[in-house]
Amino acid sequence: MSAGLVTVSYIGATILFVLALGGLSHQETSRRGNLYGIIGMTIAVLATVLSAAVTSYSILIIAMLIGGTIGFRLAMKVQMTQMPELVAILHSLVGLAAVLVGFANFMDPAAIFVGVEKTIHEIELYLGVLIGAVTFSGSVIAFGKLSAKISGKPLILPARHWLNLALLILAIWLGKLFLDATEHGEGLIPLILMTIIALAFGVHMVMAIGGADMPVVISMLNSYSGWAAAATGFMLSNDLLIVTGALVGSSGAILSYIMCRAMNRSFLAVIAGGFGTGTGTHVTAPGAAGEVIAIDAEEAANLLDAAKNVMIVPGYGMAVAQAQHAVYEITKLLRDKGANVRFGIHPVAGRMPGHMNVLLAEAKVPYDIVFEMDEVNEDFPDTDVSIVVGANDIVNPSAQEDPNSPIAGMPVLEVWKGKSTIVLKRSMASGYAGIDNPLFFKENTRMLFGDAKNSLEAVLRVLAT
Repeated sequence: MSAGLVTVSYIGATILFVLALGGLSHQETSRRGNLYGIIGMTIAVLATVLSAAVTSYSILIIAMLIGGTIGFRLAMKVQMTQMPELVAILHSLVGLAAVLVGFANFMDPAAIFVGVEKTIHEIELYLGVLIGAVTFSGSVIAFGKLSAKISGKPLILPARHWLNLALLILAIWLGKLFLDATEHGEGLIPLILMTIIALAFGVHMVMAIGGADMPVVISMLNSYSGWAAAATGFMLSNDLLIVTGALVGSSGAILSYIMCRAMNRSFLAVIAGGFGTGTGTHVTAPGAAGEVIAIDAEEAANLLDAAKNVMIVPGYGMAVAQAQHAVYEITKLLRDKGANVRFGIHPVAGRMPGHMNVLLAEAKVPYDIVFEMDEVNEDFPDTDVSIVVGANDIVNPSAQEDPNSPIAGMPVLEVWKGKSTIVLKRSMASGYAGIDNPLFFKENTRMLFGDAKNSLEAVLRVLAT
């Protein structure tokens, strides 16, 4: 394929990637956006494979067959509830690729640069490996936390901020040694040492972040993976990788900012870590006292049957119980009876951006009844019944009522302002923020204990009779 045709293909792929990002920003256009992304990536891969830069087709075909087979098997095997950890581990592969490409580029005997070109190339290479290593190790730890292989409790080391600063200074000093190397291969030792430091920094950074902040971590690692891809593009002189990496990096950074704003926290506060606990540790919030009113499935069904306006607030517990299909069946039944049923989605509900939207879409919940928090928060006083399915911190009144709460000022779904609230939980355990929820003790709250899927299926049976 000629260089001109490759360039045109790259431009077309770039346009499709931009359209993909635009399509994925709305539920109604997400399928079309996904299709744009698939077509764009297909064009990009074919143009790269058929370009003059590729000569070893046998190795390339073998690698693509191996990677494609693994990817296909994962896509067929992974449940929708496992999407957060899948996204995290895929980010790690982008980071690992940046590290390996950087080392391969450094050891390539044909890559000889002099003067300013040498300095620029080495800076690109060094930063690519640095960002890639942080992305790789951080994403692996995020995968472990999301899949419960590692505790969601933040690891707080003594003087951890000073430790991070020391690692950064050491990485900069090693970078100077790397750039000062005169002979080809002389900078290998500083590059290896920096890679080890970057890997350690990635581990420490994500280990210090609690489970409550994992949605921000996912979007942050998404941004890092984009910048790692862009750095790889500079190393390989591939314009499409540079543009695509910049798109992913910038969109991930913007999303991280939006998520932080939704929690009323700064990005630096999230990166500093220490927020959120593992299970079993909690702080008592003012108002979180008294007796809870527990109900059974029949009583919950009676409340729903008499309701004209119903608001459903899903949380991570819905994903764990895989209760989204039962939620849809109840929604369909209530709507058939004339009830106005809507969903209120908090920006950080679940363990990754859009987690609840993905699960509801899988269960075929209509897009037009799924709303963001800001769109429905004023409607709770007119809501007859609010159903909280496995959510905790995002419906905690202490965010507004307790100025000393760890989540003070965080925008939450104000379900307690409705006429009645049904909360589905396994137990009275606190959420990932590690504080009790006064909502459970309010007079208009009813607790339906048990597995969310089993409880909702029992409610559905009563409603259907």
